[in-house]
Amino acid sequence: MVLGWFVQGVGSPAWIDVPERSKSAFMELKRRKVHRYVIFKIDDRKEEIIVEKTGSPGESYDDFTASLPADDCRYAVYDLDFVSDDNCRKSKIFFISCVSVLRLSPSDSRIRAKTIYAVSRNQFRHELDGVHFEIQATDPDDMDFEVLRGRANRA
Repeated sequence: MVLGWFVQGVGSPAWIDVPERSKSAFMELKRRKVHRYVIFKIDDRKEEIIVEKTGSPGESYDDFTASLPADDCRYAVYDLDFVSDDNCRKSKIFFISCVSVLRLSPSDSRIRAKTIYAVSRNQFRHELDGVHFEIQATDPDDMDFEVLRGRANRA
């Protein structure tokens, strides 16, 4: 079954689907630890959220951030393994919404893409049951590794 939602107020209305394969990639990260991260994007037709890239369990946070485009929007989930302040090994899943600050003159299509990502973020995030934390990043500093680690340690 494909779930989705209606996005209004961004030009012509669009239905954004969350295909089963996108939710399955998240479940593989959450339950089976098959992926360190999953990067999602809204397809070119603006109809569904698809998996753009998955990272193997051995990949680092630097590998993950290097996989994100510098000039476009994405959603991602990252499985953070860390040692807590009380010296326990823990794992927390972060949902990261990357709505980039465009470095070039924004065109109407880029502004529309940012709007679609911003409007659909909450609905998509709620499709991913088991996320511990959410980060809305508009700047690389918003999702620095120490920001994630600090949030995870406070929980």
